[in-house]
Amino acid sequence: MPLRDFGLLSLVCMVWGLNVIVTRWVFLNSDIEPIFYAALRFMLIALVLTPVFFRRVPNQLGRLFFIALCMGSAHFALLFIGLSMASGSAAAVVGQMMVPFTTILSIVFLNEKVRWRRGLGITLAFLGVLIISIDPTNFSMEFGLLFVVGSAFVGAVGAIMMKQINPLPAIHVQAWVGLMSFAPLLLLSGLVYGFDAGVAGQFVIFANSDWLIWVATAFAVLGVSIFGHGSFYWLITRHEMTLLSPLTLMTPIWGVVFGVIILNESINAKFLVGVVFSLLGVLIIALRPNSKLPLAAQVRKLMSGT
Repeated sequence: MPLRDFGLLSLVCMVWGLNVIVTRWVFLNSDIEPIFYAALRFMLIALVLTPVFFRRVPNQLGRLFFIALCMGSAHFALLFIGLSMASGSAAAVVGQMMVPFTTILSIVFLNEKVRWRRGLGITLAFLGVLIISIDPTNFSMEFGLLFVVGSAFVGAVGAIMMKQINPLPAIHVQAWVGLMSFAPLLLLSGLVYGFDAGVAGQFVIFANSDWLIWVATAFAVLGVSIFGHGSFYWLITRHEMTLLSPLTLMTPIWGVVFGVIILNESINAKFLVGVVFSLLGVLIIALRPNSKLPLAAQVRKLMSGT
């Protein structure tokens, strides 16, 4: 890989890792509810990518809607709820569970054959998450990480469903998923928090937020969804996914680094052991590509929390 392309991929991974921490920072420094914030993000993505809607209407629009419910609405609702409760560093690592989940679902629904190496990778990834999540001294678990694990699972379900529709340009899928995701999220926000406080009130809270909240939101839409994903898709056209996918593990590492720098999150030996186990497992899976879903990493990044 040319140094220029590696530098671009490193920058993209840094942007993705930073976004997890920035989102956590938003919830720590505002009264914005996580489900509403997910809806707002998709609404802004849809507005920015509006011209894409007029280029091509997918033939399988109904199936794409269900994909949007998984990879958009459900994935982000669970992820943002998790980020409102759990540390950003831990969420950045645990979010990588979409990789082993996608592999497991490929076995069940796509008859993917998995031998001992990827089986070992799946085991290590789950073991690492357990080490990060559970505190054996008082038999407790970081509850918010359960929502992050749930978001990884529904994201993996969406990835499997993507395999079953006609291929579309990634930017088209991103635009339509954004369009189809924000309304269900706004409805869910209203049902959970009340329509006066949960929707109308949240718009008022966001409008009156500190300017840094606006900058963080613009970063998520323009920096992550437009620059980050767009640059990654450009790299896919130039390099094999077997090369790119392992290198994207820089993302959770950046997440941990920024969690310490920006949020002053503490890192202990137990956490580091869990990170090593989890990312080693994901790396093993990434090095043994999914034959039934060869672009699994591309699908994973399409509408992920990064």
